[in-house]
Amino acid sequence: MTVLITGATRGIGAGLAEKYREMGQEVIGTGRSVAAQIQLDVTHPASHREMAEALGETAIDLLVCNAGVYLDKGNDLATGYGADLWAQTFATNVTGVFLSIQALLPHLRRAGSSKIAIISSQMGSDTTAPGGSYIYRASKAAALNLGRNLATDLKSEGIAVGIYHPGWVQTDMGGGAADITTDEAVAGLVARFDALSLETTGCFETWDGRAHPF
Repeated sequence: MTVLITGATRGIGAGLAEKYREMGQEVIGTGRSVAAQIQLDVTHPASHREMAEALGETAIDLLVCNAGVYLDKGNDLATGYGADLWAQTFATNVTGVFLSIQALLPHLRRAGSSKIAIISSQMGSDTTAPGGSYIYRASKAAALNLGRNLATDLKSEGIAVGIYHPGWVQTDMGGGAADITTDEAVAGLVARFDALSLETTGCFETWDGRAHPF
């Protein structure tokens, strides 16, 4: 199985890449850093084209759209949430996901029964609204909606799409006070991706296998 993971140079993405390599799978990791196997800035269409060209005829069995940012943490409602933060966040967390999938569709189709896993968040759920983090929450809600609609359109092609809350994870983004370790999140997500099928396409699940309210 060939797995391509965006945002694979740190955090959950790096953990997933390491886990799949330990399992003997072929892993292609992307990131903005020159240290990435394939350098990809998900906000730039040209970067996606270059990635697709670099992959040639490679078939992708599993695409994990993990690259994301959380730029409005701690912003104040009265003075924060600037337009630039909205633009940057949506360019990465929403448009970047779509462009990754669009660019890699030929590679996913080449694999036959392939899968797409979108890392969203419970913060994108309409049922979880404690206030604050407006930009991040809105972007993850949009990513959830994107995944649900892609699941409908790609089902006839044999491509399953799942959307996942990875948990509150002890990463640079999640912070040291988060609930679970990266290893715990990774183990749970790998199990979720393995269980994803055309019967469950469009699902929104937590890292530990619970259906999450939309």
